[in-house]
Amino acid sequence: MWQRLSFRTQLFLPLGVMFIAALLMGGILLHVFTTGQLAEENEPAQRSTRAVAEALNSALRSSENPRRTLDDFVGRLDASSDIQFHSAEAGSPPFAPRPLQGPHSPPGWFVDLLAVPDLHIAFPVTIGSQRVGDIVFSPDLSAALFETWAGFLALAGVLVVLAGLTAVIAYVLAGSALRPLQDLGAGLTRIRRGDYATPIPVVGPPEIRQSCKEANALAATLAQLSQDNRELLHRMVSLQDDERRDLARELHDELGPLLFSIRAGTIALSEASPQTGNLGNSMQEVMRSVEALQHTNRRILDRLRPLYIEELGLEASVQTLLNNFRRQAPHIGLTAALDPGLNGIDGPLAQTVYRLIQEALTNVLRHAAARNAHVQASIAGGALAIDISDDGAGFPTDNVFGRGLTGMHERVRALSGSLSLLRADDRTYVRCRLPLADVSISP
Repeated sequence: MWQRLSFRTQLFLPLGVMFIAALLMGGILLHVFTTGQLAEENEPAQRSTRAVAEALNSALRSSENPRRTLDDFVGRLDASSDIQFHSAEAGSPPFAPRPLQGPHSPPGWFVDLLAVPDLHIAFPVTIGSQRVGDIVFSPDLSAALFETWAGFLALAGVLVVLAGLTAVIAYVLAGSALRPLQDLGAGLTRIRRGDYATPIPVVGPPEIRQSCKEANALAATLAQLSQDNRELLHRMVSLQDDERRDLARELHDELGPLLFSIRAGTIALSEASPQTGNLGNSMQEVMRSVEALQHTNRRILDRLRPLYIEELGLEASVQTLLNNFRRQAPHIGLTAALDPGLNGIDGPLAQTVYRLIQEALTNVLRHAAARNAHVQASIAGGALAIDISDDGAGFPTDNVFGRGLTGMHERVRALSGSLSLLRADDRTYVRCRLPLADVSISP
């Protein structure tokens, strides 16, 4: 639970508990010392009350008219004095605490928490052998309790001010310590996502600054490795294209003439000989086989290297590819939305776009069992977006790229692009994004 709290909470929570504990401890100490302090402060007054009672009793014993002497004494007493005379005719002397006086009296809950001791005391007054009353000491604790209340408020105020200042200082220090860590975390997130160009600010304490420097050094190393990897992938793709071109040239220059020669010889032989019996059937089979080989050779040449991209442009070449797909799979409704700006793309980027659409449509035909497919290629914001979707059965949850899409992924990475396969709205999407500004990487 503690580990889930934020750094500021982990910092402020102990400080808050500490200040609350200090306030409670101050209240406890105030409670403990107030009781003893009140008893000590009123002890001289209690002794004075005893002396007054003894002096009054002595004066009454020596007086010719004790009652008059007592009345004179009572009349001289101040009504607000802590020492009062209580007549025996009024019953037992009251020992209830005197009500607190003054506009600044402490609240009742505070007085109850202090547990004020009973400081009342009474001394009997006699005339002869008859008890006529008591000299009662009933202290007014308003001033003492108000002083204690003021001390408590001062203590609480000091603690609150200190807590506020400490909280502000801790908040500022926590912010200054967290900001570099947050920058470091954001920078590491950018590095994880492949953004190596934005440096992490080198600020904060020396330990955090060193971590930021190491993270920036790691980003620079990863950027160099990523660049090297793209260049390596580009060389690999270039070598593959060179191999495909050489193989296509060999098939075109060697196998093509041979097939044409066989076809021409077969036609000449059939014209020179009467086509009767098994000989005529055999010649027809040879002609069909030669035509099938020629179609297969053209299809292989088309897959190895679409030689007409340079002549027709990318957009027209893709349209030709789509028309061939429609003839090959008439049961699949194929629609397309191609940006006319595709004709301005050439070189490795044009070949990658053509190969990607070709591979995706091949997968639709072989594996998707789809009824409809859609191809979209658009140029916007300095990037080329390609989406090939179908309404087929989709792919398993743990699906990975097959050999064909893996090769396409390598081509796309070589051009600093991205390729993803996803399922949404009961459709399967092959989605590719290629930057137009970073396509000329020299092999």
